[in-house]
Amino acid sequence: MIRRSEKEDLEKIMNIWLDTNIQAHDFIPADYWKNNFDSVKCMLPEAEIYVCEAEGNVKAFIGIDSGYIAGIFVSSEMQSNGMGKQLLDKAKELYSNLSLSVYQKNQKAIQFYRREQFVVKQEQIDENTGEAEYLMTWKR
Repeated sequence: MIRRSEKEDLEKIMNIWLDTNIQAHDFIPADYWKNNFDSVKCMLPEAEIYVCEAEGNVKAFIGIDSGYIAGIFVSSEMQSNGMGKQLLDKAKELYSNLSLSVYQKNQKAIQFYRREQFVVKQEQIDENTGEAEYLMTWKR
């Protein structure tokens, strides 16, 4: 089930955010994500967040800011079960244009977005990590 996030979801969302970032971005030191935990936790309540539940527990979420996907995060035990696609489909329902940034070293995510008809618009460097990334877009 996909629904808008609630205040009570924040702790679970943040745990998924941290675990998923460390796992998916092994080319960035784990301390980077740990050091940014509190600032992200403060910003998340301002964002448009949708969660995906299984058995009454939050297992995945998507953060959107005016059509920009800040991230799709799926807990490790639920990856490759369609939750990321469900959340992306929700974003596609809400917006006719979507964009996102993805690290070039995160090939699994790039393949997923390409499969979902996102195209690379430009290459750029993430100022915070120094890592190369793609800006990808989708239009209905």
